[in-house]
Amino acid sequence: NKIQRSKFDFILISPGININKCDLKNYLKKNQKKIITDLDIFYSHHSKNKIITITGTNGKSTTAKLLDLILKDHKKDSRLCGNIGNPILSQSKISKNTLFVVEASSYQIAYSKLFKTNYAVILNISPDHIERHGSIKNYVSAKFKLITNQSKKDFAFLNSKDRYLKNKIKKSKFFSRLINVNPKLTNSFNKKVVNPYFLSQGNRENLSFIFSISKKLKLKENKILKIINKFKGLKYRQQIIYNSNKITLINDSKATTFASTMNILKVLKKVYWLVGGIGKLGDKFTLKKNECKNIKAYVFGKNKNFFIKKFKNKISYYCFKDLNTALKQVLKEINNSRDNLHRTVLFSPAAASFDSFKNFEERGKHFNFLLKKYRVKGIINAIR
Repeated sequence: NKIQRSKFDFILISPGININKCDLKNYLKKNQKKIITDLDIFYSHHSKNKIITITGTNGKSTTAKLLDLILKDHKKDSRLCGNIGNPILSQSKISKNTLFVVEASSYQIAYSKLFKTNYAVILNISPDHIERHGSIKNYVSAKFKLITNQSKKDFAFLNSKDRYLKNKIKKSKFFSRLINVNPKLTNSFNKKVVNPYFLSQGNRENLSFIFSISKKLKLKENKILKIINKFKGLKYRQQIIYNSNKITLINDSKATTFASTMNILKVLKKVYWLVGGIGKLGDKFTLKKNECKNIKAYVFGKNKNFFIKKFKNKISYYCFKDLNTALKQVLKEINNSRDNLHRTVLFSPAAASFDSFKNFEERGKHFNFLLKKYRVKGIINAIR
């Protein structure tokens, strides 16, 4: 009752709050025009600074981090912030030369009212957060808002052939200069990128955006390649935890959709895939049966039926009550193998973590904890 009688100029909301499902939904929906985000407050104070904003379904954090490292290597006062975990309002000692690399989620963009960016980057689109946005159309519109808010002097980077973006481009009115990014690296860049982290198609596609943005910012190619080839990746994003001539262990806990997992599955052989969690509405497993020959799926958790329906007649799968028992079985099978073939254990859940964990970070930490536990107990001889 008190809040109903109170008057506010603005309502600053955490993007994670769904105004259609929270306790204050009636009040928030009635005052939706007053809702703003931290991006809006930031922009109202620093609109004259150069801002590069990166969004998309997969690869936002990695691309933003990589671009920030490249800018820093060029002696730029670059600040990495936003959805990547560095709150945008925590930045200090900002000068007129400070440049911001902002990772923005669809939730942040959808709620924002004032925020604008000089460089808008939409890496890719695949079905995600449909339960929140209501439809893939609304999800795409939230992302595309970055571009429709731009002016004539701004730039928008996207793949105009992306199946979800091409119609949006035709039907939308926007003023910024559109730069079409070919997701395939040129042969010259392909030869110069030797970092194994960028073996997967998805990571290489996101690199094409790095090169495109860097060209517009007039950055030096040799410095760009130096940072790319030294890049170790971010935690829980296709992160190699252990590697030997017998086994590779990859922690890809950040993968919350099939789209984010399939890119790495395509380049691996003899894969023991640990998968499970809360499947995303509208998510599709599009690998064909002949592309799954080298993959065994170990499904963990309570939501097994979601994955069974996707994998049936395509991929060999086994079900387990939790990650612990699934991992035990995988390590046991590898330990008992008598050949010298290399195997990869891929922890890439392709689903949300909320059935068992707070978030993908907690899920990733738990996987690493289990690996350390089994190394101590000597469950698998190859891991020492």
